[in-house]
Amino acid sequence: MSRRAPTERLWRGQRGCKRDRAAIRRRRRALRRAHLTAPHPPPARTRIPPPAAACGPVPVHAGSCSSAPSAPGATVCGAMRGGVPLVLLRGLLVVAAARCAAPRPPRHSSRPNVVLVACDSFDGRLTFYPGNQTVDLPFINFMKRHGSVFLNAYTNSPICCPSRAAMWSGLFTHLTESWNNFKGLDPDYVTWMDLMQKHGYYTQKYGKLDYTSGHHSVSNRVEAWTRDVEFLLRQEGRPKVNLTGDRRHVRVMETDWQVTDKAVTWIKKEAVNLTQPFALYLGLNLPHPYPSPYAGENFGSSTFLTSPYWLEKVKYEAIKIPTWSSLSEMHPVDYYSSYTKNCTGEFTKQEVRSIRAFYYAMCAETDAMLGEVISALKDTDLLEKTVIMFTSDHGELAMEHRQFYKMSMYEGSSHVPLLVMGPGIKQQQQVPDVVSLVDIYPTMLDLARIPVLQNLSGYSLLPLLLEKAEDEVPLREARPSWVLSEFHGCNVNASTYMLRIDQWKYITYLDGVSVPPQLFDLSADPDELTNVAIKFPETVQSLDKILRSVVNYPRVSSSVQNYNKRQFINWKQSLGQNYSNVIANLRWHQDWLKEPKKYENAIDRWLNSQREQMN
Repeated sequence: MSRRAPTERLWRGQRGCKRDRAAIRRRRRALRRAHLTAPHPPPARTRIPPPAAACGPVPVHAGSCSSAPSAPGATVCGAMRGGVPLVLLRGLLVVAAARCAAPRPPRHSSRPNVVLVACDSFDGRLTFYPGNQTVDLPFINFMKRHGSVFLNAYTNSPICCPSRAAMWSGLFTHLTESWNNFKGLDPDYVTWMDLMQKHGYYTQKYGKLDYTSGHHSVSNRVEAWTRDVEFLLRQEGRPKVNLTGDRRHVRVMETDWQVTDKAVTWIKKEAVNLTQPFALYLGLNLPHPYPSPYAGENFGSSTFLTSPYWLEKVKYEAIKIPTWSSLSEMHPVDYYSSYTKNCTGEFTKQEVRSIRAFYYAMCAETDAMLGEVISALKDTDLLEKTVIMFTSDHGELAMEHRQFYKMSMYEGSSHVPLLVMGPGIKQQQQVPDVVSLVDIYPTMLDLARIPVLQNLSGYSLLPLLLEKAEDEVPLREARPSWVLSEFHGCNVNASTYMLRIDQWKYITYLDGVSVPPQLFDLSADPDELTNVAIKFPETVQSLDKILRSVVNYPRVSSSVQNYNKRQFINWKQSLGQNYSNVIANLRWHQDWLKEPKKYENAIDRWLNSQREQMN
């Protein structure tokens, strides 16, 4: 049944009473006594050599490493820290408190409620100018007026499970070893929500989580495992649009609306009666493209689906048709991605405009679900007591750089929305600092006044958000001026690493030698059309030095290659005589079935090429 979309409701936060500073100090002392505080040396720091365009001093994160075991299957960068195995270190994270207390809670003497709404595939550039000119997003705009929007927020891995593993663990992908959509966190991993529950919060989760191992299709994982094989196969259906319903059809993504309804009902019937603070999580599938059954039994997700109701929210005249490089001029990794995503064929401008318009309409539907949550909090008088965050696991290229989907370090894929509003949060603020999803973990702990764990990859966002300077703690570690993103999954044939700092985006691959790097000056080239790596070699060298101080990326890439090969061998052996039939009928079946022996032989050569490394 169709339902009217929510209308925006105005809200004015009220000033909270002054804090009882003595009580806060007593509470902090009690928290320190209740937790182990593991001594830890201050993080090493480095200064960037002055490149052609200076980047300034950059602190090296405490999670940096310089060596790692090379045995097959061993954990890499971060596997040993101070002689402590990573598996033990992860356990210590649960009990090791930070060197300093959490920031003072915003305004209210009691801890705030916290709501995190996390969607899938939302381009963060739509939350500020000029991207916000393309589609009406009233509730994102509401959050901007009554809170803060981050202009440079990034995913730590532009694919679902690895990104969410970083969000829920506070650790970079090479530390969680969440290499693809099949390999995420262990089910019993202690998340920020687990800690909030342990420290007195009532916690509730609805919808898509996707941060533990074992999810997604066989095709998805086999495509990731075999990305080093020397063949090119289309792994997705050609991107297309599909219009459904009429102007009264609001609830297009019914699954998301159902979990949103559950969250709203919980707020109105349960949360309103709680005597303790709560933490609510709502995970949405939108605006992720829909499955494409026309592509065959093992289809991909390449259909942009919406209704006329949402399409009317899009401003067609503001839709920008992206500029494409010719196929011959594309970076080799970009060409592989475009081909496997079935995007190297001919597309008319009208096709591209329609794909982008339908995607923006799907974003408008996502915004309405966010609005349902905000409205429920307003109706129950909980809004002024609740900190709300809105973000996404990654973005969506929507035919930029001749690609759709994610799995890329280009802005459309890696730039995520991040908005925060609530008591004590600065209003109408645009935060220019580079941040990433690993920052959510320490931010949640800070909001709950739980001492922040040591050795997290992220840093609390509260110093950038709090309304009054006195709310900040001056002894807190300085935030680095860079963020890291990495990718090790399907549709990309080399492990990819991105360092974002100042105006620069530095992207390198595999071992830093085999594949040419990319460098983009986003201040002069926001569409990332001109790779200036050759023009600014000193900048490339200095940024690569910073990256290597954070992660030994050649070693990580080697470990991922070994992992992929072991996993494929185990999978192949488990199939026995069914192997040839099963592998031929995965998502790449349209190409594979034309020359099955050719592709099986390519896999055999790959398996035999490095047998010695596997022994």
